[in-house]
Amino acid sequence: MSSPQRPFLITAGLAALVIGLSSSQLAAGAATVRGPAPVQAPPASGIRDVVLAVHGGAGSLPRGSLTPEQEKAYRDGLTRALRTGYALIKDGRPVLDAVERAVNVLEDDPNFNAGKGAVFNTDAEQELDASIMNGKDLRSGAVAGVHHTKNPISLARLVMEKSPHVFMAGKGADDFALRNGVPFTTQDYFWTQRRWDQLLAAKGNPQAARGGQGKRLEVGGTVGAIALDGSRNVAAATSTGGLTNKQVGRVGDSPVIGAGTYADNRTAAVSSTGTGEAFIRAVAAHDISALIEYGRMPVAKAAATVVNQKIPALGATGGVIALDGRGNLAAPHSTKGIINGYVNRDGEIVTRLYDDETPAG
Repeated sequence: MSSPQRPFLITAGLAALVIGLSSSQLAAGAATVRGPAPVQAPPASGIRDVVLAVHGGAGSLPRGSLTPEQEKAYRDGLTRALRTGYALIKDGRPVLDAVERAVNVLEDDPNFNAGKGAVFNTDAEQELDASIMNGKDLRSGAVAGVHHTKNPISLARLVMEKSPHVFMAGKGADDFALRNGVPFTTQDYFWTQRRWDQLLAAKGNPQAARGGQGKRLEVGGTVGAIALDGSRNVAAATSTGGLTNKQVGRVGDSPVIGAGTYADNRTAAVSSTGTGEAFIRAVAAHDISALIEYGRMPVAKAAATVVNQKIPALGATGGVIALDGRGNLAAPHSTKGIINGYVNRDGEIVTRLYDDETPAG
């Protein structure tokens, strides 16, 4: 067995130089940056000076479960999302822009269960959910059961900014997208062989796909992003395809403000992933905020209390990423692991895939 690999660290450049670049210049230059050798990430409760974090779902990913090519694809996806959001923050753009665009990158990546590569419901369709929240004024937008919008998180923001509402669902949400110039997307855009294989397996036909050859990879779930700017404004965004073979019309926690997503400048930005029904019942994301505000808990303790105590008490598992106004990041999980990554103020990027890379909190 090969020795364990450490999380990747990528330096996006010296802070003083980065600040002087426009977002387009930074985005263009980031692709050519070659960082130092991988370093060990600090413990979850000790991660500081973070300006943006993303996740790609909670679950289990033991070492040896990915080929080198698969590992690179996941780390590259997280890195692209972090670089994209970081460039906007350094360019002085609103944190809402940073979380939206970071999630867009993950929605466009077929390795994750959001947008392209979303899982199928029981009728072999994709129903997509997303929500976004601004910590400065608690403005929020959410969509559920979307069928024909490529990037549901952008539609959620459109609901927030172009309507008097917070939450739209189904055909009405897709129609709202069309009325506001969002291109219609056919369902075949979301299709991937891996998700089709998973649907067949869930329906009791695991040998149907590819003649039953090869190992099906089950990783890559709900995605989310949380961000902080220099004025201590925070924002959060979450997007998902839900559960494989879910009942048509089922909605989980991802589009529910206070369950899957929450952001308040006084406390923290939170994005959740896991068993959605339990996160709704626990009002998990808001509860983390409340423990910080009323219980005077640090973000790491508040997030771990909800994820490692309240959610398991409901017979479920999951994880969150949570970022307070001082740049302290928590990523607790009651699953074996959580796919996640973060970038600090100096542009250093860390991605964490395997179960042993992110402490449970």
